[in-house]
Amino acid sequence: MPFTITPCDFFDDVNRVRALFARLVHTPHPENIAMVPSVSYGMAVVARNTPLSPKSSVVTVHHQFPSNVYPWRRLCADAGATLEVVRPPDGAQRRAESWNQAILEAIDSRTALVAVPQIHWTDGTIFDVSAIGTRAREVGAAFVIDGTQSVGAMELDVSDVNPDALVCAAYKWLLGPYATGCAFFGPRFRDGIPIEETWIGREGSEDFSGLVDYQDRYREGAIRFDVGENSNFSLMPMVIAALEQILEWGVAPINHYCGQLTAPLAAAAQEKGYAVAEESGRARHMFGIRVPSGLDLQELRARLAERQVFVSVRGDAIRIAPHVYNDSEDVAALIDLL
Repeated sequence: MPFTITPCDFFDDVNRVRALFARLVHTPHPENIAMVPSVSYGMAVVARNTPLSPKSSVVTVHHQFPSNVYPWRRLCADAGATLEVVRPPDGAQRRAESWNQAILEAIDSRTALVAVPQIHWTDGTIFDVSAIGTRAREVGAAFVIDGTQSVGAMELDVSDVNPDALVCAAYKWLLGPYATGCAFFGPRFRDGIPIEETWIGREGSEDFSGLVDYQDRYREGAIRFDVGENSNFSLMPMVIAALEQILEWGVAPINHYCGQLTAPLAAAAQEKGYAVAEESGRARHMFGIRVPSGLDLQELRARLAERQVFVSVRGDAIRIAPHVYNDSEDVAALIDLL
């Protein structure tokens, strides 16, 4: 019954999502949250508003998810700038500590932008976004975080970390539907140019009768960066339900519960000869193990699937990512197969 949809319905649910996500990432300003359909969209906003020179560089990490790589490859190629890809150290032990140090050393006076995840999507390696952000600000570089694999299951406080942008697809740890996401934009990008010149991102757009009185001024904050048709009347209620559920459970209890599941898994994997990063350097809700020499990774994956134990192979790692719907029996089944 589309005739029951009123002008306020185009704004109320979206504003509710902004407020919920703002609570989740600890910012008191929901207007700094934009609705995006994907990480690549949010990163494209950053790329459009980040000028580079041939002498400048963009710092990223090795084997990062493509949505946080391709925009910088294009940006650097168009400007003749350098893309600095920081590789991890050899071996699994002290991986996070050494990798973080290498990132900090890669950021210098040439750096115009630093783009990292909070944790690596293949194996859960934790990146010290607070230290990396501080170093980026010291050289005047923009600092951008992909929070898709962490926000919702791991704390991230934008008031403390101070990223210039934090982009999250909703279909992972935010438990939302595909083609939805949220992005926080800090002051550096607040007056930027959006990808789309939408009607709903303009001042006075709530007055449908006045939409033909074209308005150049955008609505306050990051709302100008919203994807067109973000009022999606099917998907927004799903995002609201998901964010309300996460906030009701609490991120810390989710993280603690997942840690109770992954700790014995990591210990058992190490005992059986698999390579696992040290506990302090990997996420509790998601981590990777690397198979010992002589064990075929794809055969192991097939054996796991036969027993209805579903994990992901990402890069050279088996990625294990439990949530609150998993329990100790699931852990025991995976340990037995390993």
